[in-house]
Amino acid sequence: MTDLHPTRYWHVLDDGRVQCDVCPRACKMHEGQRGLCFVRGVEQGEVKLFTYGRSSGFCVDPIEKKPLNHFLPGTSVLSFGTAGCNLACKFCQNWDMSKSREMDTLADRAPPRMLADAAKKLGCASVAYTYNDPVIFMEYAMDVADACREAGVRSVAVTAGYICDAPRREFYRHMDAANVDLKAFSEHFYRRICGADLGNVLETLEYLKNETSVWFEITTLLIPGENDSDAEIDAMTQWVMTKLGSDVPLHFTAFHPDWKMMDKPRTPASTLTRARSIAMKNGLRHVYTGNVHDSEGSSTYCSGCGTRVIERDWYELGEWKLDATGRCMACGVQVPGVFDGKPGAWGARRLPVRLTAEV
Repeated sequence: MTDLHPTRYWHVLDDGRVQCDVCPRACKMHEGQRGLCFVRGVEQGEVKLFTYGRSSGFCVDPIEKKPLNHFLPGTSVLSFGTAGCNLACKFCQNWDMSKSREMDTLADRAPPRMLADAAKKLGCASVAYTYNDPVIFMEYAMDVADACREAGVRSVAVTAGYICDAPRREFYRHMDAANVDLKAFSEHFYRRICGADLGNVLETLEYLKNETSVWFEITTLLIPGENDSDAEIDAMTQWVMTKLGSDVPLHFTAFHPDWKMMDKPRTPASTLTRARSIAMKNGLRHVYTGNVHDSEGSSTYCSGCGTRVIERDWYELGEWKLDATGRCMACGVQVPGVFDGKPGAWGARRLPVRLTAEV
């Protein structure tokens, strides 16, 4: 049993097919067909969302796992996703959900208000739309975000940023923060490995920077031999510096073999350290290493005096030298981000939860 929900971004073509206008893939469908994402399809001449109010599961995570290092550090976030994806990444590390074509994957039901109330009762500062891309279930994500806002809970989009202009503008009006997955800095990589294009993702990043108040950070998963060369990292970080500025946090994370890229080795920690060094030489102030134990590469430093203001080891916070507004206690320079008093104390715990009428 699926839950059909009306959508807005589509139009009828001259040949009678219906085109979905949410992302640049522009799937053109006959009656009864689904798009590549598999969760948007044509029913009764309109594009409907098949996964509204359904989830593949819920989990309370540290916000640093999204990863967001400058958004309410130390707090917990209620994470959930649905099924399907509008990209076709061969290295997908959530492929059991993002590549799912079985609606039975969506075992949990949660109307927006129930989800917002659950986040509040669980003590979560935010809800994250993650595991698969919220772009493809944007109507559900936006309704949940509205319910969360009423409950005093913030919303985080974990996304590849592959979305068209009009839905992009509507979607981000409902979000408080985002982590955008910049998968590489090569059109060839995007087309060959992700079935997408780089240009649209860069447009999303520039839109977030120039036209919204959404706090956002960027993640790049470095895959040996694919997107980890000095030249590509240099070009990417120069673009980030020029177009987005020095204060946008950038996370370099380690790949592990998965899905259709089992032949690639794990990313050496030295690759992440090298990438971080290149980014910082290009002027980026807050560059992180992820999926490895690296206290230096995962900690936050004041851009004014160099003091380590947030000590981290993976998802665990240690020493904290910021005041309630996020200013360095040593020199008073503001650290960019969203801070709310003392850091949270959730730590590295991961707590799977089932949502029913009662939490």
